[in-house]
Amino acid sequence: MGMLKKKVRVSNTKKPNLFFEHEFWVDTGALYTFIPEDWLAKIQVEPTGRRNLILADGRTDNRLFGFCNFDIEGLEGPVTCPIIFAPNKSLFLLGATALENFGVEVDPTTKTLKPIFSIIGGFLASAVKK
Repeated sequence: MGMLKKKVRVSNTKKPNLFFEHEFWVDTGALYTFIPEDWLAKIQVEPTGRRNLILADGRTDNRLFGFCNFDIEGLEGPVTCPIIFAPNKSLFLLGATALENFGVEVDPTTKTLKPIFSIIGGFLASAVKK
């Protein structure tokens, strides 16, 4: 599949007036969204923890983790999504968790984001009681 880019408005969850807009590569192979930490510092995003990661080249890393509000071009938002504080000058990557939070997946035929049905619980959680 060809690469897909989407414009995303990223804002601080506690101070929504602090934001930036940037083109992100949609990366369904990445669990989390990667945003260079200097861009996150500009909008005063504070980390909430750390995550152990395996990078695409097989190296491991332990990076700061946090949350931002996302408005993805063409989708309803804002939606709060988990993010990784990536090294400065890293690519902006929109990961699978953010796509799931928006209820979309990549359609490889049209190279667009399309709505998906969300699964809530199992059979017992959705069974109608009589």
